[in-house]
Amino acid sequence: MATAADVDAMWRAIELAARGLGSTSPNPVVGCVITDASGEIVGEGYHQRAGGPHAEVHALAAAGDRARGATAYVTLEPCNHTGRTGPCSQALIDAGISRVVYAVGDPNPQATGGADTLRAAGIKAETGILTAEAAEGNTVWLTSVRLGRPYVTWKYAATLDGRIAAADGTSRWISSAESRADVHRLRAEADAVVVGSGTARADDPHLAVRGIEGATQPLRVVVDTHATAVKPGARVLDEAAPTLIAVAEDAQTELADAEVVRLPRSAAGLDIPALLAALQERGVRHVLLEGGPTLAGAFVAAGAVDRVVAYLAPVLLGEGPAALTGAGITTITEALRLDVTETVRIGADFRITATPNFQKER
Repeated sequence: MATAADVDAMWRAIELAARGLGSTSPNPVVGCVITDASGEIVGEGYHQRAGGPHAEVHALAAAGDRARGATAYVTLEPCNHTGRTGPCSQALIDAGISRVVYAVGDPNPQATGGADTLRAAGIKAETGILTAEAAEGNTVWLTSVRLGRPYVTWKYAATLDGRIAAADGTSRWISSAESRADVHRLRAEADAVVVGSGTARADDPHLAVRGIEGATQPLRVVVDTHATAVKPGARVLDEAAPTLIAVAEDAQTELADAEVVRLPRSAAGLDIPALLAALQERGVRHVLLEGGPTLAGAFVAAGAVDRVVAYLAPVLLGEGPAALTGAGITTITEALRLDVTETVRIGADFRITATPNFQKER
């Protein structure tokens, strides 16, 4: 049975894991805390970047000889394979750890089995402490591994009456400066930022992270089915971040300043599952969808939205485009119901975070 000390140590490991958000992809975020027999923390660490030491290695290095006979608390089952780094299960064995408590089992078939390796070496390996909380912190990576596609956050800014622009197409600025700054935090946590051709034409967006020191720039993706929206000199083609232009298989393009991927068409444009598969192959685990209502509708229709982040401004327009269109919802019984997980005041706006109910089925 878990003790209060076990729970406290795992909470600390979860807090540490969160420090890696935005810098560990395509790997998970992981935190590790090592305590001695008296419950004192003697080492802690987190996975800081892909290709670098895992959380357990950082914590073991901090603990040194005090790791012998100690307990290690890890948010994810220690890995059991050799990739760019060695298996953490073996590192824990070599350090003389006597007990390992992990929150979430590793669903990756290439890395799972660490707990069995630990037990075979005579180490007590336990799970079940703060499992839901640790899984929530790693939901992006877990979704990617389990579904075989990136986790998708759809972000939009709208007025209280649901408009994302005025009737004449003007939209700068519906949301507050504080909300716009917060969007850069979302970009910094994502591996790719995706917009459609309409946004590319109307806004000539830059899509790179600004104002966050040390941020890893996400891949900038423009879904440009007919290869007509992104022109030479577009801001998205500068050197601030890598760029990928997704076009139809039969589209003609001569863009030389960005990588181009050709994808099959769908009734509404490009095939969304094919787009996500192409991004997954490139190591993208988290997509921030910033596209307009048509692209958002295509993602919703494909069942490919995992989280919604809406910035609602205290503004009324009465006319203008809505935040979502073409989602295939024609009657109230087909409405996609959301579970609101957070409501926060940002500047003059409210940021509402919600997850679709179909998430519960996964």
